[in-house]
Amino acid sequence: MSLPNQTPDLEDSINVTEAHGRVVREAAACAREKRIVDNGIEPISLWAFVACGVVLLIAGGILGSGGRLFSYGKVFREGYVRTPAPGAGDTGPVPKEALAAYMAKGSKIYSAKCNGCHGSDAKGNGSTFPSLVGSTWVTGETERFAMIILNGLEGPVSDGKTYGVMPPQGIGMAAEDLAGIMTYVRNNFGNATGDVVTIDMAKAALEISAARKNAGKSATAAELTADHVKALPGDVLDPKALLDPITLAPGKAP
Repeated sequence: MSLPNQTPDLEDSINVTEAHGRVVREAAACAREKRIVDNGIEPISLWAFVACGVVLLIAGGILGSGGRLFSYGKVFREGYVRTPAPGAGDTGPVPKEALAAYMAKGSKIYSAKCNGCHGSDAKGNGSTFPSLVGSTWVTGETERFAMIILNGLEGPVSDGKTYGVMPPQGIGMAAEDLAGIMTYVRNNFGNATGDVVTIDMAKAALEISAARKNAGKSATAAELTADHVKALPGDVLDPKALLDPITLAPGKAP
């Protein structure tokens, strides 16, 4: 008994492998040309973007040149200047009275250079740091006080007591800083000289300090008494004169 023929009934002329490949390629091509839309969402054609761009370019050319829609000369009058809103003008900082302006600057210098030793109340500790409150060397002649700040102090102070060596504070100190700290200490903590040590006076102090016989060394009571019991040169400034609080230059009333 012979077995049935299990060979597929195909024509000998058909190449099965080639036919299958052709079917696969055709299916892929159909998928590319006829994409299945997912939930009705389909990418916008590139040609649509190109067409919109061309339309916008043409419209912009017409409106911008022929129509002059965006012409500044057509929209605004010649010589037109916009009026600033009330209070919106750039007027700069509000001027302050000279004494207040100098003291505000001096307060910052005191916090950075003096607070650590003399304390926030400037009373020192009674043993190693003297009080600046009521000291005749603080409230007296400005040149003497400037020499102490710039060069430090060795030996006895105004009350005759020795507290140790005060290091110089003038390294890197600008005239504005020296003027501020002197004015601040002379008019704070219970001191009330009522005057302003100006920037010009402070500049003179820097020059006097550099020309000392013992330049580079701490000042002493003997040197201060012999050479510096005098006022710093410079014009006196009215404590109520209005100044720019930042530059300390003369300002105008608001």
